Formats: sequence, C-alpha cells, structure tokens
Amino acid sequence: MRADILAEEWGVITQFLPDGWRELARSTGALKRARQVRNADVLLRLAFLYAASGLSLQQAAARATNAGLARISSVALMKRMRSAGPWLREIAEGVFTGSARMPSLEAVSAGRRLRVVDATHVRVSGSSGTDWRLHYVLRLPTLTCDFAEVTDSSGGETYKRVPVEPGDVILGDRGYCHREGVAHVLDHGGDAVVRLNANSFPLLDQEGSQVDLLDTLRSIEGHAPKEYAVRFRANDREYAARLCAVRKSASAAQLAKERLLKAARKKGRTVQEQTLELAEYIFVLATPGLNDLTAEQVLELYRVRWQVELGFKRLKSLFDAGSAPNRDPEAVRSWIYAKLLAVLLIERLGEESRLFSPWGFPLGGGQPMEGVSGGVRRLPRRGVSPLLAKRVAAHGG
Repeated sequence: MRADILAEEWGVITQFLPDGWRELARSTGALKRARQVRNADVLLRLAFLYAASGLSLQQAAARATNAGLARISSVALMKRMRSAGPWLREIAEGVFTGSARMPSLEAVSAGRRLRVVDATHVRVSGSSGTDWRLHYVLRLPTLTCDFAEVTDSSGGETYKRVPVEPGDVILGDRGYCHREGVAHVLDHGGDAVVRLNANSFPLLDQEGSQVDLLDTLRSIEGHAPKEYAVRFRANDREYAARLCAVRKSASAAQLAKERLLKAARKKGRTVQEQTLELAEYIFVLATPGLNDLTAEQVLELYRVRWQVELGFKRLKSLFDAGSAPNRDPEAVRSWIYAKLLAVLLIERLGEESRLFSPWGFPLGGGQPMEGVSGGVRRLPRRGVSPLLAKRVAAHGG
C-alpha cells in the first residue's frame, strides 16, 4: 500500500483515540526512549501488528522491519510490549468513554445505564488450564464496552470489581450471584438483576426466616411470571430485593435437566432430585430500584443479558483472544489490552461508516500524525474503506 494512503488511514484511526494519547506513552513509561521506536504512533502500530493480527514476536518484528516501520528485534519488541500495558489500558478506557451513548430501553427509565457483566478465560499457548481472566462490561443495546480488567486465574467473577455509578442497572449470570457483590452495587446507587444461585445466596422472607426456594417456586401456576418480596444479609446489614420467577416450558425444562445429568456423569457425580426440579424454573433477583418494573419486565431484562455472549464470541472469533502467545505476565496483559483496543476501534469505525455527511467529511479536524508533514486529512465518513477495519489489525504491514 502507498505510504501516503497508509498515513491517511492511520490518521482516520487515531482520531478515535483520546486526547493526549501520545503524551501518555511517555508518562506511563511505555516510551521511555526512542531508539528503534521513534514515537507513540510507531509503538501503537507495533502493538496492533503483534497482538491484533495474531503474529508471533518474530513475525511481527520481521514485518515491521520490511515495512520500514521500525528496525526492531523480537527481543526488543517483547520488552516494548512488557512496558506498554498501562498505556494501552488508558487508551482503551478513553475509547470506552468516547463511545456512543446507550439509548434507553423501553422497560428502563430514561437516564439509566443498562450494563451486562461477564468474564472469559484466556489461555497461553500450550496450556491446558486458565492462565488469565478477562472481565468485561458491555452497554446494552449497543454492546459497546465501558470497562475491562485483566486478572490472573484467581480473579473471580464478582460485581465488586465493577465501577458502579448511581442509576446503573447491572445484569449478571449465576457466577455473579454473591451477596457482597449485589450489596456493592446497591451501596453505590445502582441496581442489579442476577440469576439466583440457590446454594450460595440464601433468601429471607419479610419476617426474617429463611425462604424455602423450591417450595416457593411450586406456587407458580402455569407459565405466568410471579414475584416475591425477599431480603438478604450482607456486610452485617439487611437488604430488600425481589425474586422474579417463571416456570419453563416442558421442552426447555427437559433440556436443562439433560445438561445437568450430562455434566454430573462427566464428573462421576449424581444430581439431587431437588436440583432437577429447580431446573424447571428460571428465577432471578432484582433490587428495589427496579420495583417499577413488572416481574415479566425483569425477566425480559435478564433475557437481554444474553447479548453479552455475542460480544464475547465476536471478540474471540476476530482476534482469537482465548490463546495468549506467551507466559510473561506483563506482556500478556499488553497483548490482551491491545486486542481490546483494536476491537473498540473497529466498532467505532463501523459506527462512523454508517453516518453520512452531505459535504463529504466530518467537521472538527483531526489530529496530525507525528512525523508526517502537513498533517493528515480526515477521510469522509462515507469514504471509510471497507478494508480499513482490517488495517487496524495489521497496520504495521
């Protein structure tokens, strides 16, 4: 590709990065000295070339040298990646902040953010277990990310690691059903909808007695959703909540039971009859800020939560995020954040390409690329190349 076109495309990509991202490269220690990597633009392109395009360190270094991007060895690239993690994370957080605002869903009052939380495993090459865990929060309905954190395999799924603002509605699966985590959301002015784990989340009735969950669910007639006022204890306090439940169809219940039995057989265990009967229901916990919603609307919110699975599948399929290339902790973190940043930029480019300006370009002017005389002209939104998203993943070539 011609150098002037490549520079112009890079100018389009960098306009979505937060202000001061180049200066951050030095303040975070990612770019302490120039040597083979002359500026922040080159460093970020190297990160994309290595992480987003799936090349090995040796391949990325060779391609960067052949393309005239930087004369760098695989060892030197490794060292750069080890120190780039904090910088890449700050850039990604800036892109989160600049993403389009989520429109309100019909069931949720205006001004409330609907967010879904989940986690995915990241394994290094040749490993048989989980080495890292990526915790990821997506807005609905846009599926844009507004929080991400990388932990080692001991980093459990909990609402407590998610930053909560007043008015947030956070949806989680059974892995997030911990009393302290739900209390964390409430204490920060948010609300939660979480799939209830009957074993780890004991409920109390209004008189303070423990709720017999199965006996309560048996009171559901037909397939109409039903709700129950409950309470739970956490951090030496009592919190009010609502149990919203519905009986599954016969076929859905049968499939759920078959999955339980299959999983138990693999582990050489037996399934209790009570557990099999509980599989005939879907039951979620909702906190008091959602009392204006009916039980049916709460269950619909939980159903919408499954959109997060699509976001993770896209992340994995685009960048093979489930197989980190090496065991160096700092390098792996940088590798994951570089992939996340590439995903976010591709999402933003997709959003921009759907917009049209009659004069052929967005107003406001772009940031010039360091080392390119005369600055960089911003491409018109309608002129964003269909291949531009792919260039994010392999811009060093």
